[in-house]
Amino acid sequence: MSTRDLYTTAPPSPGWQVPATGAARFSWEYGDGRERLLALYQKGKDKQWDGATRIDWDLAVDPYDPLGTPDEVLTLHGTRHWAKMTEKDKGDLRRHYASWQFSQFLHGEQGAMICAARIVESVPDLDAKFYSATQTMDEARHAEIYGRFLQDKVGMLYPINDNLRGLLDDTLRDSRWDMPYLGMQVLIEGLALAAFGMIRDTTDKPLPKQILAYVMQDEARHVAFGRMALRDYYKQLSDAELREREEFVIEGCHLMRDRLRGVEVLENFGIPRKEAEELTERSEFLHLFRRLLFSRIVPCVKDIGLWGERLQKAYLDMGVFDLGDSNLDLLMTQDEEIAERLDAERFAQEERARVTEVADAIAEGAAGD
Repeated sequence: MSTRDLYTTAPPSPGWQVPATGAARFSWEYGDGRERLLALYQKGKDKQWDGATRIDWDLAVDPYDPLGTPDEVLTLHGTRHWAKMTEKDKGDLRRHYASWQFSQFLHGEQGAMICAARIVESVPDLDAKFYSATQTMDEARHAEIYGRFLQDKVGMLYPINDNLRGLLDDTLRDSRWDMPYLGMQVLIEGLALAAFGMIRDTTDKPLPKQILAYVMQDEARHVAFGRMALRDYYKQLSDAELREREEFVIEGCHLMRDRLRGVEVLENFGIPRKEAEELTERSEFLHLFRRLLFSRIVPCVKDIGLWGERLQKAYLDMGVFDLGDSNLDLLMTQDEEIAERLDAERFAQEERARVTEVADAIAEGAAGD
């Protein structure tokens, strides 16, 4: 079956072309680069994994409750619409929300793969090219995994959200080599990590928990890469150049805060767009998600040196200024540890199963004697 057959609304064309600008940069300096970045490159090589084998794809998934998260997180919960819904309707709603969320993850990961490839092409330093090459592979693996989960386990996809598409378009069209870092590593990855983490920490289903934990383990390295590269570069920029990048961040943050709400799902259930937007704005879950979203982005923006007066005022107006002092390193360390703990638990279970199998075989042999 073609993926196109699984979309709730078929995309208008099989693909999307974004005109590329900017230079492809070669470096003839093959000597040692920055120690921190080369260490991250080594870690990127060491931590490569195969999504076909590390994830237990034999785990069953109920497509009408793929994530097992509480119904309270659904925008319609507690509204007049919820009171009229049958159990089948509620199952359909859970399926659509999971499909919408993971479809945006899928499209975002393809965007991240393209941005990482653009960084390989355009960044001037060879050590950054090396690491970006490992990230390109990571993002390809993530797109593969999310695509498989949607096609094989949920059986439904949503097109890319118009506003996510707009942010990707702005990021990829810019000819300055640092903009794919800023748009992708800081803004879109920050959004993704907040969404991944919220589902990872609330789902009671082992397959999506595995997928999200392992993807987040990779993303912790990607954010570290973006911080290192941009922190070094932004120290060299003029005040005017920094202000241009701060404007990009402000616009991107408003876009993600105000537009990525899953209104398309409610429209597919017959709710007019204006009412759907009003319902999402009243959702306590959405307000919590927005807070978590900025817990990843604000400290990263501050760390790389984009902390001018206008940007600070924007974050004050959004009510997230205080998150600039969040411990981003601690969050990333926790993301890595959660994935390692899942691995340890899974390997322990497999080892116990093997021991039991051997003991049963010995017992059967003894009984036969």
